[in-house]
Order: sequence, then C-alpha cells, then structure tokens
Amino acid sequence: MKIGFVSLGCSKNLVDTEVMLKILADHGYEITPDDTEADIIVVNTCGFIQSAKEEAIENILDVAWLKKNRSLRGIIATGCLVERYREEIFTEMPEVDALLGTGSYHKIAEAVEAVARGEKYSSFEDKEKAPLGGERVLTTPDYTAYLKVAEGCDNRCTYCAIPLIRGGMRSRKMEDIVQEAKELESLGVKELNLIAQDTSRYGLDIYGKYMLPELIRQITKETGIPWIRLLYLYPDKITDELIAEIRDNDRVCKYIDLPIQHISDKVLSAMNRHGDSAMIRDAVARIRAAIPDATLRTTAIVGFPGETEEDFTELCEFVKEAEFDRFGAFTYSPEEGTAAAEFADQIDEQVKQDRYDTLMQVQLAVSEKKLAAAVGKKIEVLCEGYDAAAGVHFGRSRADAPDVDGKVYFTAPKKIRAGRFVEIEVTEAMDYDLFGEWVSTR
Repeated sequence: MKIGFVSLGCSKNLVDTEVMLKILADHGYEITPDDTEADIIVVNTCGFIQSAKEEAIENILDVAWLKKNRSLRGIIATGCLVERYREEIFTEMPEVDALLGTGSYHKIAEAVEAVARGEKYSSFEDKEKAPLGGERVLTTPDYTAYLKVAEGCDNRCTYCAIPLIRGGMRSRKMEDIVQEAKELESLGVKELNLIAQDTSRYGLDIYGKYMLPELIRQITKETGIPWIRLLYLYPDKITDELIAEIRDNDRVCKYIDLPIQHISDKVLSAMNRHGDSAMIRDAVARIRAAIPDATLRTTAIVGFPGETEEDFTELCEFVKEAEFDRFGAFTYSPEEGTAAAEFADQIDEQVKQDRYDTLMQVQLAVSEKKLAAAVGKKIEVLCEGYDAAAGVHFGRSRADAPDVDGKVYFTAPKKIRAGRFVEIEVTEAMDYDLFGEWVSTR
C-alpha cells in the first residue's frame, strides 16, 4: 500500500508528521509524494487560528475529491484540528475514515490498518502522557532539521488554544535530545533548529530550572553541527546565562526569536502575558548590549479585544524604536475555549486588517534600513538551491530562519550544491531579501 501525507501548520507539527512517516515506513508501507498514487492519505492538521482551520478543511476536501474520482481508499485526519473538534469531524466530514488526536500519533499504523479493512477508526489518548520524541523520516532538506525539545505549554495566554490542544508543557530528557541531535548530524544536518511552544522554558518541569543553556552546551559538545538556531524564546525567560551562551558559543546563531505580541501594558495584561512592557524593553536592551550584532525577530498581534488606537500607536512606535531585524504580525482570531474569545470590545475585522497593514508598513521601513546596512559586507550563506529561470543561487544567512524569513540570492561562476556554505558579498538589498556575489565556498 502507498501512503501520502499532507502536513499543515507549524514546524512542531512537521516533526509529528515525520514521526508518523517513520512508524509507517517501519511497518513496510511505501510513502509516496504523489497524492494521485496513494491508497491512503494522512492530513496532519493545524487548528491554531481560524485561517489555519479553514486551510485544514480545504485540504481534507481536496483529498476527498481523489477518494471520489480516483483510486484513493481512505483519509486519515490527525493533529490539532482533530483534537479540537473530535466530536464533529466524522459528522461534518463523512469522507474522513480515521481520526488521531495529538496524543495518538503513535497509533498511525493501527489507523492505516483499520482504514485498509474498510473500518472507521479513532484514537484520542491522553495528550499529557503521549510519547515524546521518536525516530523520524526527515522531510526537510538533508542539511537542515527541526528538533523538538518539549511539547505543550503552561503559559496560558488568553488568546491561545495550544494548552487545550497540546496540554501542559512536558520537556524531553536532555540525553534523548542530544542523542537525536547526534543522529541528525549523521544524516548530514548542518543547521539544527530547536523548537517548542516555549523553548526558553525548557527543563523547568523536570529539572526545576531553565536548562536551555545547558542543553545548548551539551549539543555543542556532542556534535559538530555548525549552525544551532533557537526559536520561540519568551522575553520573561531571557536570562543572563542564556544571553551569555548565545554570545560566547560560536556555533549558536546570533538569532533570537522573541515573541512579544504587544507592548501596551493594558493589552499585555489582558493577554495574560508574563511580564510587562518594561520587561520586554529590558530584554531587548540586554540582548543588544551583550550581542550588538544579534538578529532579533518578533511577532505581534493586532486587534486584540479592547485594543485602542492609543494602544496600537504605542505598538507602532515601539516597532520603530526597537528596530527588530525580522518581524511578523497577525490579526487577532477569537478561538473557542479561550478566555479572550469571551471578552467584550471585540474589534471589527476591517479595523484589524487596517492595523495589520499599517504595522507591516512600519516594519517594511525598518527592514529596508536594516538590510541596506548589509550592502558591501561579506556574510556566510547556507546554499539551498539554484533558480534556473533567474540564473541565481539562493540560500539563507545565520540571520534567516527557515520558512519564516527572507533569502539571500547570489551569482556564482559555477553550480554550487545545496547544503554547502559559501561566503557572499552583499551588493543589493530589496524589501526582505539580499542579493550578492559569490566569494568562496567553504
């Protein structure tokens, strides 16, 4: 039997997909990238915000067309949307044959077997007791990988459904993470991206203190992976020890992903974010003082219930002032089961969109200024491929995380294989991307 996969949502969801791929491969199933060839297709869904839910439903319906018009025998839906709407999916989407919640990924082989027999199947085991980690089949290019260090979240932000979907935070044992890092290195991984819902909180639940700095040291000691990138570091957990480790460890990218979500104290309090605007400003200041060349990335939510024009203006002014190197914004999405969905003073959708557009224009000016400062400099780039139509190679610098940041495009006298490190001299900046010329291959 041939199994196809559709993986939606975040990098953490992608890791779950890769674990399921490995389980099925070990059971002798053939994985196919061509949906029209598949006997069964697994759709690993996201259910974080409304747009993600809509995307998941659209993908399931697209796959259902294959079931009706081609040789597809069954559809298995897994992941966050399934966990949230377990009671409705079979009723609302009868095309789906099996459901796996976020605590049941390890049951994927049983689900496939049941669907192959023509049976309906569902499993929703306790997400707080589900296995952490597991062997994977990498779906990322062989030079880069995500490494999940924890599952779930304890922060309880009022807008966020993650604790409902994934449960409380559970850190993986350090020795298991380090062993996986070693295995990834043996597969050729040169960029390791550490992820969790709150990576900076790693270890608190099992070791009684923040252990991310020690985890970084152990991965550095046990592997030779040249780029180690840290994603999802919350401002209230940016300790001096963590800053020092990022500063002093040459293999850790000086890239700090610091989701602030807002700067207005009133909005931060309503969001139940840990810390206030002073704490955010202090974290940014300490990072910039210790690591002047650090790349700072953040995200913000606009249109949160009760956000006034004054609150929004304060956010815009802070984005100008802080000059984040990388920035993403979202319009607030009211999610069932979260406290904020019941708040009064919900903001009109058009107002949310207008504020989003305004904020991104503010950041565009910041980004153009930041990238223009790179012109004339030489930077290290991880080559990701060649665009034959444009006649240029492309890749990312240490300042660019996969999937969310810009690219570095460059010309070279000969073809460079993806996964090689090259030195580039930057000749031009445009919006969120850089252009340059090859200097050397490392």
